Order: sequence, then structure tokens, then C-alpha cells
Amino acid sequence: MQLGSLTEFLVKSLVKNPDMVSVKAFDDEDKITIEVLVSVDDIGKVIGKKGIIASSIRTIVQASSYLNHEKRVFINIDSF
Repeated sequence: MQLGSLTEFLVKSLVKNPDMVSVKAFDDEDKITIEVLVSVDDIGKVIGKKGIIASSIRTIVQASSYLNHEKRVFINIDSF
């Protein structure tokens, strides 16, 4: 499974409006950056208290990247 698809699956499983989720992956020379955009109403569900849920999403995606011998992953979460 690609890292962008995995991130999209995880985020869409959490939010109230899965149609409002946008995930884009950018591949650089030494890292992969994944941009996640959710609606303002769902940003709290994706980040969680003290960032626990966002941290868990990052951990899962980075573990998948490591197991597949891919580059380091950075995930940015924002709302629109």
C-alpha cells in the first residue's frame, strides 16, 4: 500500500466528512511529505488531545515506510 493511500485511509476513518479529506504526497530526494487537508469541523478529530492521534498516524505511516525500505516521511495536517 502506498503511503499516501494509507494516510488517506486512516484519516477518512476518523472524520465525520470523509469526502472533505484531501491527501497529497510529494516525493523529494531524501524524504516524502504528505499534506493532509480536512474540514475545520474535523481537525480536532484528526489531531486529538495533545496531538496523540496525529502522532499515532505519523507513527503508523513511518513504520510502513520503514518496513518497505522507503524514505523518511513527514505528515502535515491542516484545515480549509
